[in-house]
Amino acid sequence: PALSSAPQATASGDEAPTEYQEDVEVTTVGETRAERRRKSAEAVQVIELEQAGMETADLGTALSRAEGVDVRRAGGLGSSARISIAGLSDDQVRFFIDGVPLELAGYGPDLANVPVNLVQQLEVYQGVVPIRFGADVLGGAVELVTDQDVRGAGVAASYELGSFDTHRFTASARHLQESTGLLVRAHGFYDDARNNYPVNVEVANDLGKPVPVEVRRFHDGYRAGGASIEAGFVDQPWARRLLVRGFINAAGRDVQNDVDMESPYGEVTSAEGSAGATLRYSRSHDAGVTVDAVGGYTFRRNRFLDLGTCAYDWYGRCLATLPQPGEISEGGVERYINQHSAFARLHAAWTPVPGGAHTLRLALSPTFVTRSGEDRRLQANNVLDPLSAGRGVTSLVTGVEYQVDAFDGRLQNIAFVKDYLQDVRAQKLLPSAEFLDLGRTAHELGVGDSLRLRLGSTLSAKASYEWATRLPRPDELFGDGLLIEDSLELQPETSHNFNLGLGYASEPGRAGSFRANAGGFARLAEQLIFLTARGSYYAYENVVSARSLGVLGAAGWTSPGRYLSLDGNATWQDLRNTSSEGRYGAFQGQRLPNRPYLTANGSAQGRLTGLLRFQDELLVTWRTRYVDSFLVAWEGVGSQDSKLRIDSQLTHALALTYVIRDMTTRLSWTLDCQNLTNARTFDFYGVQRPGRVIAAKFTLER
Repeated sequence: PALSSAPQATASGDEAPTEYQEDVEVTTVGETRAERRRKSAEAVQVIELEQAGMETADLGTALSRAEGVDVRRAGGLGSSARISIAGLSDDQVRFFIDGVPLELAGYGPDLANVPVNLVQQLEVYQGVVPIRFGADVLGGAVELVTDQDVRGAGVAASYELGSFDTHRFTASARHLQESTGLLVRAHGFYDDARNNYPVNVEVANDLGKPVPVEVRRFHDGYRAGGASIEAGFVDQPWARRLLVRGFINAAGRDVQNDVDMESPYGEVTSAEGSAGATLRYSRSHDAGVTVDAVGGYTFRRNRFLDLGTCAYDWYGRCLATLPQPGEISEGGVERYINQHSAFARLHAAWTPVPGGAHTLRLALSPTFVTRSGEDRRLQANNVLDPLSAGRGVTSLVTGVEYQVDAFDGRLQNIAFVKDYLQDVRAQKLLPSAEFLDLGRTAHELGVGDSLRLRLGSTLSAKASYEWATRLPRPDELFGDGLLIEDSLELQPETSHNFNLGLGYASEPGRAGSFRANAGGFARLAEQLIFLTARGSYYAYENVVSARSLGVLGAAGWTSPGRYLSLDGNATWQDLRNTSSEGRYGAFQGQRLPNRPYLTANGSAQGRLTGLLRFQDELLVTWRTRYVDSFLVAWEGVGSQDSKLRIDSQLTHALALTYVIRDMTTRLSWTLDCQNLTNARTFDFYGVQRPGRVIAAKFTLER
């Protein structure tokens, strides 16, 4: 499952070298980074975003169109998202942007809300993750690759206007002084949405009897913005890249309801902001050694407020005044969390013979994180605040990788070893109003291998394996000092990850071009960490072992002249509990609940050229997505008629795009309709997604 079915027609044939690239390899003239990744032994799927950037789909939507990936969201723009790869999700999947962890680059941990126009392509690593990312990853990783073109000067902008008062704006610019190699570039974005889409709920009538009604969400707004500026030197004898980047970002969200959309809120809000800087350096030496390094500092601050004094109904009316503040928690909540992070990613590659068959790579990735907070409601009542306790994590991930290319490049093998070292320190508030120092050090090893064999000019096979590890987070180990207790006995999550894939891509001919891939995967996971109830409080425990088996496939065809393109893919996975003891031992062999197991995507695109001028295009794109029904709870609990389930869902989208190009400029206008049939859709039980969305988007690149 490492070969993409996406068309290649939009790839730029003269893409500049990327800023983040550890691979030392000889490539043919005109070969893009996307093509190099696809042809490598890595278990990677590449999603190019040129067309998505002209449409109104966000990164979460674009990612959900790929086989083996599922994206579930709790609402509209700005809502939380659960992204899974081959059945593993949440903290088991990590996100990066140009090699830097997403949360340390100023965007927060949620990939789905990063503006799509700031990203050139997505690279999805399915269960086997290269050492260059320097992270403990159990289920896979997604890297966001930004536009790394440094030639000359350029500007780009986009504006989107959509249903439910949605506005999205992005802008970027760069300038290179050819004589000195001085590069300056900047980007910014702004998002604003009310998310006041209709939902179906139950509201008490005049007699107090709940009746079904359709209402609009009234407290679900989202606003975010950010900017960065980068300056330095490129393509100099002493450095290929030496760049300093500074950034600042902020986002605010209204909280409309509880987790199952039964209780509405009218004043609960959350917000987050970050600022920081990075320094990036890379250089190639005559001895066949290439060095890439990036380091930085990030400050993040999160805020959660629940200080409302009204009890609201679904019409947004204040039904009653609460005896004390707090719609969710009695007494109210005013919490702030501050986090300081410093990190480095150091990579070196050595190819003894330039252009040779052997490459040795080394990666060192230290990360330092400290966190503290404050609960102002407790402080106002002169109660010792457990959030004020300090917490710190120091981690070092080291990797060694050996790559060999044999038989004139037909065979490529990448073998690697990883070493994980983590030291965690925290303070626990005791009943005696004193803080107790806690600490734990963990050390783990991991190994893996990726193999690619070209069976001909159009056919290739891949196989990969990794013994993967995810170390517990500080919150999992030490709790939150309030309702979640410490669990110092937690063991790392581990998994044997296997992938097999076969891919075919033909050259364009009289019948057009064909592409197809098929694959299978297995995830044999142990010691999975879940939050469980222990009487009046909660704690994280290693409670589940699970195995995920799945198959996936994709196929596509593009006509001669690219007038018509058809693509489709499907994923089936079977994720089952293998625990025979403990809390979930009674459910051994049963499918893990609340997870879709069958999804499919399809698209058809018609293309006309030369309508009003020589280099214009008119694109009509239809997309569809199917998710089969799945149970919310364990399949062995309750009678068949009483089981809660999310019904199967089929949605459609239609986009009309007009593009004008010349030698230096591209303009596009798109009219997009998501959820064309206005179907009621749910990713989580009871939490309704937006219905029909109509949006327009304009983009400019010059």
